[in-house]
Amino acid sequence: MFLRRIAFAVALLGLIALPASAQRRYDNGRNAPSHYQAKYDGKFAFVRLFYDRYPGWSFDYPDMELNMMSILSKISNTNTTPEGRNILHMDDPAIFNYPIAYISEPGYWFPSDNDVKNLRDYVSKGGFLIIDDFHYDNEWAVFEQAIKRVLPEGKIVPLDVKHPIYNTFFQVPTLHIPYPGNRGGPLYGEFYGIYQDNDPSKALQVVINYNMDLGDYMEYSGSGFYLVDPSNEAFKLMINYLIYGHTR
Repeated sequence: MFLRRIAFAVALLGLIALPASAQRRYDNGRNAPSHYQAKYDGKFAFVRLFYDRYPGWSFDYPDMELNMMSILSKISNTNTTPEGRNILHMDDPAIFNYPIAYISEPGYWFPSDNDVKNLRDYVSKGGFLIIDDFHYDNEWAVFEQAIKRVLPEGKIVPLDVKHPIYNTFFQVPTLHIPYPGNRGGPLYGEFYGIYQDNDPSKALQVVINYNMDLGDYMEYSGSGFYLVDPSNEAFKLMINYLIYGHTR
């Protein structure tokens, strides 16, 4: 396993070989269906959560999922569902079938009361939330208001590279990773979390990628659109999150 990790770190992007017909068929997710669920078979399937008002929930779909699940199945023993790129509404009880859920662009996330209750129950029963793709103070303010409704007592705390989540499968050397693209100047990722019972000795319930867009790096990883090094680091982070979400 150790040798496989080294090889993966050196040639990660070489593992991605999606046919052109599979790429960006949803116009970066904007034409994605608001609900899609693969047949449940007990294997790991990734879940992206839908919210109203803004299409950012769908951005990078489905190429992000296809690339990520392809690599996960190649470098780990995780038994993945080939069509495991689910889209579920936040108030859907089906989310309880899946240990990990992903929210994209939470700077435009205004959950309903039903969304809030279902997500709170999901997290309290062991569900793990990955928050990705937002930046700047105004988007943080919207996200913080939403997550505080879901977890009123939850405290958002900074994470550093020494946290076990960044050493779960890969040893991530640095969190100094640039935001993909130019947003009016260089941005570097900031990483936060919410612990169970706000106790750092317990597991993370939520991991937050701020000033970062792992999904974009993974979506375009086979195109040469972004530099190889940060794209590799994006995969390492997400693979670690997925393994952590299964084993914490």
